[in-house]
Amino acid sequence: MSLHETWRTRKYWETVGGLLIEEFIAVDGTREQGRRPVDGLIVLGEKQEIYNGNKYDITGKDVIVIQTKRGRIGMYLLGQAYFSKFLIEKHKPSSIKTVAICGKTDKVMQELAMQHGVEVVVITEK
Repeated sequence: MSLHETWRTRKYWETVGGLLIEEFIAVDGTREQGRRPVDGLIVLGEKQEIYNGNKYDITGKDVIVIQTKRGRIGMYLLGQAYFSKFLIEKHKPSSIKTVAICGKTDKVMQELAMQHGVEVVVITEK
């Protein structure tokens, strides 16, 4: 993650607790497909700490999948957040909440996000 994204992801995580896995590998890379990490994955009900690694068995767990960008929410971030849920479903968690963290909002994009089950969290610059 980047200098502008990591602190935002961590600030959100501090409000919800659980185990934070940064750069969680949703899909392993092969010759036929690209590696697909998500910016953050929070495993609820676990001890509040940052996990040292990017793979974790989330079968049967309640999770929050996070995609973070520093700027205004747009189609790129919203698409990442929306499709990340489907990648995480393959790991068979009990439930998935999807969050897009950004530095600025956009009324139209925020309405679309809500209609498609993506929560938008705005965290402005420090």
